[in-house]
Amino acid sequence: MKNIISFFLISLMLFACQPSKKKVQKQPESTEGKFVVYQVFTRLFGNTNTTNKPWGTIEENGVGKFNDFTNLALDSLKAMGITHIWYTGVPHHCVITDYSNYGISNDDPDVVKGRAGSPYAVKDYYNVNPDLAEDPEKRLEEFEALIARTHQHGMKVIIDIVPNHVSRNYHSISKPEGVHDFGKRDDTSAEYKRNNNFYYIPGEAFKVPESLNAYQPLGGEKHPLADGEFDENPAKWTGNGSRLAQPHFYDWYETVKVNYGVRPDGTFDFDPLPEGFEKKDYSEHFEFWFDKDVPDSWKKFLDIAMYWLNKGVDGFRFDMAEMVPVEFWSYMNSALKMKNPEVFLLAEVYNPSLYRDYIHKGKMDYLYDKVELYDTLKHIMQGHGSTDNLPAIYNGLEDIEHHMLHFLENHDEQRIASKGFAGSAQKGKPAMVVSTCLSTSPTMLYFGQHVGEPGDGDMGFGDETRTSIFDYCGVPAHQRWMNNGKFDGGQSTQEEKALHAFYKALLSFSAHSSALMGAYKEIHTYNRQNTENYTNKVFSFARWNGNDRLIIVCNFEEKEQKFQLKLDAETIQAMGLKDGSYKLSDQLSDKINKLEIKDGTGFINIGLAGFESFILKME
Repeated sequence: MKNIISFFLISLMLFACQPSKKKVQKQPESTEGKFVVYQVFTRLFGNTNTTNKPWGTIEENGVGKFNDFTNLALDSLKAMGITHIWYTGVPHHCVITDYSNYGISNDDPDVVKGRAGSPYAVKDYYNVNPDLAEDPEKRLEEFEALIARTHQHGMKVIIDIVPNHVSRNYHSISKPEGVHDFGKRDDTSAEYKRNNNFYYIPGEAFKVPESLNAYQPLGGEKHPLADGEFDENPAKWTGNGSRLAQPHFYDWYETVKVNYGVRPDGTFDFDPLPEGFEKKDYSEHFEFWFDKDVPDSWKKFLDIAMYWLNKGVDGFRFDMAEMVPVEFWSYMNSALKMKNPEVFLLAEVYNPSLYRDYIHKGKMDYLYDKVELYDTLKHIMQGHGSTDNLPAIYNGLEDIEHHMLHFLENHDEQRIASKGFAGSAQKGKPAMVVSTCLSTSPTMLYFGQHVGEPGDGDMGFGDETRTSIFDYCGVPAHQRWMNNGKFDGGQSTQEEKALHAFYKALLSFSAHSSALMGAYKEIHTYNRQNTENYTNKVFSFARWNGNDRLIIVCNFEEKEQKFQLKLDAETIQAMGLKDGSYKLSDQLSDKINKLEIKDGTGFINIGLAGFESFILKME
């Protein structure tokens, strides 16, 4: 708490000279284009072990370390155009591996998902997962060294903060002096009190959920703590909001929900933001909260975030942010931006009706564009959807397009190449071009996506089609690209090498393209109405910034597409073009084309192979 007060006093003195937040966040000095975020599941990245035994131990299946992100590894990511690395699973969460020799208490398999544990059941916010360190005693120092290495390679560092819930046995052995654990000072006799960190079920003890489908912790292996019981009395509300002393198996039973001053009836026990505050910048939000009394949990999470900023972390991905009041985000994010105006703040928000509140009131930089762009592209990749649905998505989000981060894979979603999704990584190529080039927002790449990892195999708690985040395992396609630490694709198949080359060309181009940070106009609708053989499995649009002009055309089908693409007079005028002939160079290949403009209308002869895309740059 002393650290927070000191920070507030210093920030207040600096208040007058803080820069106002711009619509487009300042880019890294080395780029002119878009942010490209590489999400990596940290404990899987460097693991070379190929055993992949279901429910395998750390000794049997291996685990990656911070030190696996070598200079070669970071060089390979930088060469792909990566600007930010989201190191997923860094904060110390519950694991089954015994680290009691390092003063770390053992975790109960009855309230831990998998053997390696969920990264979203954090046990100690002031330290890192001991699995990731060569020397668990020096795990924090090893992560600090990784932060420094990442910065030396010109990239920024993002880690998770999970504000909605913590593990059932949260206990920090690394917290700074004066910091109290979540729940340490709660009045457990009351279901709710404003400054309690948790919600309680007085008079009832927690009961482990009934197992479904013959599920057994650790796959049935005997363990001294795996007895179907966990000591928690009184029981707490579960992370997803369940108020049952015995939550359902499909509830987030390994976690407890954090209280942000929201009463059980849903009303708020804190000051609301004044009307019109969505138009205020972060410095004005900071000033509003400066002298306000806020719930204790608000202060705890701000202290945690400041701790990691002081360690050199450049930003955060906030898990399930929409389950936490937007006023808290105004409070915390405005303070973070006062300390570092360029801090990268990414939130998991799935309700489109909340997008603008969490951006404008909550001062988030970026939100997942899942339920609109991702879900639509997934449907198209699976062969059911139509590209005719894409223009309306952009139009509906046009006022916040810069804030809607695009992705095709992450740790929650199915792998493109999995049988449950598209069954082939090739089908993701046109979708990735659209996802990357459609707007000025950041693009996110999940590790292994660029080599077509299918996520096959049941490793234990995790399921097929998604690379497990709960188990110790190796990731085969990624391991072949990693090539025992050379990171050169030396063991990759020819198809994997070609896919990697595609992603590298696309993402490195996007990280340096000024056109992709400029204007947008879809030409799909015009061509659907006026161009023969132009189908709803093709999509086209224009991007430009001054004289940097692009025409982008994507084929979502396996069969070849041939047509004469047309640019209408409005597009020609908006791009500042005149009658004549313009050379077009494809940025994804060595192909050359030309644009002919006559009487204010443009024509390009297009021949797209299956799943091929062109990014045609005018010269």
